[in-house]
Amino acid sequence: GIRDTQLFHFLKKMPKGAVLHAHDTALCSTESIIKLTYYDSLWACLQKDDLDFSILRFAKTEPQAQDNCNWTLLTEVRQKYGAENVDEYLSEHLTLYPTKKFEDNNAAWSTFMDIFSLLDGLVMYAPAWGDYYYNALQEFYDDGVQYLEFRSVVPTLYDLEGTVYTPLDTVRIYVETLEKFKKDNPDFIGSRMIYAPIRNTNPEGVLSYIETLKEIKAQYPDFIAGFDLVGQEELGRPLSEFIDQLLEIPEDIDFYFHAGETNWFGSSVDENLIDAILLGTKRIGHGFGLVKHPVVLDMLKKLNVAIEVNPISNQVLQLITDFRNHPCATFFADGYPVVISSDDPSFWKATPLTHDFYIAFLGIASQHSDLRLLKKLALNSIQYSSLPTEQQFEALEKWQAKWDQFIADVNEESPNRGSSSLHLD
Repeated sequence: GIRDTQLFHFLKKMPKGAVLHAHDTALCSTESIIKLTYYDSLWACLQKDDLDFSILRFAKTEPQAQDNCNWTLLTEVRQKYGAENVDEYLSEHLTLYPTKKFEDNNAAWSTFMDIFSLLDGLVMYAPAWGDYYYNALQEFYDDGVQYLEFRSVVPTLYDLEGTVYTPLDTVRIYVETLEKFKKDNPDFIGSRMIYAPIRNTNPEGVLSYIETLKEIKAQYPDFIAGFDLVGQEELGRPLSEFIDQLLEIPEDIDFYFHAGETNWFGSSVDENLIDAILLGTKRIGHGFGLVKHPVVLDMLKKLNVAIEVNPISNQVLQLITDFRNHPCATFFADGYPVVISSDDPSFWKATPLTHDFYIAFLGIASQHSDLRLLKKLALNSIQYSSLPTEQQFEALEKWQAKWDQFIADVNEESPNRGSSSLHLD
């Protein structure tokens, strides 16, 4: 398999800079998530007298009754069906892997959203939330990622005592966990959050989002990177419906919009690309339909707006089958600002970034591409991050130290290390 190839091992070790497009509840590996299910007081909503559940919930006593639901402690479910069988069930239902052939983009998204319904009651338990984020940072760091910008709906957490958690409480746990992780790993650059609530709302809903955004920005100005709207574009509302509300967002908060995650041409989803660039987005999330918009592409270059490309996500969600036809090949060929990211890596059992780099390099880029492209992509990820200029310089220093060591190690391991002409730099 891919993981056994020399190229994958090379890319795994390579300092890849940053991930700038990922969603918080899909960061952690399935293995880490399953470990959380061993916490005390976790209940499963069994659908029938069988190993079949789609909701998990922490509670002191049996949670509130629901239709077709037999609440059972997961410890008891494990005793009845065997821990290994329960873990296997969870592993299968927390990912889209092994992938079946979906009929279309909507069918893929439907299964995709089912994972969130199983996951939410587990990771949104306040005592697990910080552990989940710490484990995610560890997995990204171990995969050669030194900086992470993630989208978050800022979910409402809960605990066994019935505490009412506010959005600020959720973000506080993020910030405290990040500080602990940076203390434990001094060469880790950091992490910032793009507040990204669900796009399937109305103008009043967006105004409510903006109030939350302002509160978070006031309390944690260095942690919040900007604003986006997430969810399946084809089922959500287009940006054009929220222009007046979005223009009320203070100028010191940047936009990082998902746009053009579609194969349709001329639809409202496709035209989100136009509104995103006119609203001043700093990066475009996915931008799969960009090749159909030469004027927008021209503006991207002039305004130096990066495209966040997530190759594996695009294939899993049925936008493309053959990576050689991915629009990013055009972006590479014509020198557009590109950053490679992973979107929701845990949902398809991918590494935090190595798999997407592997596909981008082997399946999308020119066969003439070499280490220069890989290095450029790593540098882009820091250059197009939301970090202020001074912090970008500090980040580049931390990345460069890792890069220099990586190159020294590769040259040392190379069988031709005696020949200076074959050394990498």
